Amino acid sequence: MLVLLPPSETKVDGGEGPPLQLGSLSHPELGAVRKELVADLVELSGDVEASRAALDISEKQHGEIARNAALLTAPTMPALLRYTGVLYDALDVRSLRGAAAERAWSRLAVGSALFGLLRAGDDVPAYRLSAGSALPGRGTLAAAWKPVLEPVLAGIAADELVVDLRSGSYAALARVPGAVRVNVLAERPDGQRSVVSHFNKAHKGRLARLLAGTRAEPADAGAVATLARRAGMRVERPNPTSLEIIIPA
Repeated sequence: MLVLLPPSETKVDGGEGPPLQLGSLSHPELGAVRKELVADLVELSGDVEASRAALDISEKQHGEIARNAALLTAPTMPALLRYTGVLYDALDVRSLRGAAAERAWSRLAVGSALFGLLRAGDDVPAYRLSAGSALPGRGTLAAAWKPVLEPVLAGIAADELVVDLRSGSYAALARVPGAVRVNVLAERPDGQRSVVSHFNKAHKGRLARLLAGTRAEPADAGAVATLARRAGMRVERPNPTSLEIIIPA
């Protein structure tokens, strides 16, 4: 099983690993696009105003431009430890121990606008690039990634179950055939439901932690739903490849 996480805009600074080595990252088929995007970001960082427009950041976020300027020289750390925020707080991978930790590091991956697909242990620097960013002189990131990333994800999905927890903008970078998609819905007392925004990340993080550490090897959405229900989650299965986590509004 592969649990595909979204990245986060917030990232931990620093690291103890050597500068970025694109050739050492998993899925070398993605190397050419990675190299192009890294070069584009480093070049873009020389123009503050263009960087702000492309990355959709404010004057108070100029540190993000400095991160991109240092992409090839900054220290690295494993991708699973680089990202932070609500989902990663709920995942809390650092607290897993023993066999559960080993399973988590082998099962978890991150969909990245800059690197396409990162395995948990891939060493990367801090950076800023979102799925919706528009780099000067380049089309959409989806146009860059789909031709190379979709075959990689399809190959993975042919061999194992993929639980896709990415948000819509990152899922649009490349589809995963047959993947289990997960939505979080808030239910009001009158039974009406709406899509959850902020708490969506926390509940997906809880599910990711459960799937990362379990001894079970679920084969389909139904088996994933069973595991989630045993853990106390209210889960429905609207179709064969989708799950809905229902929470009180």
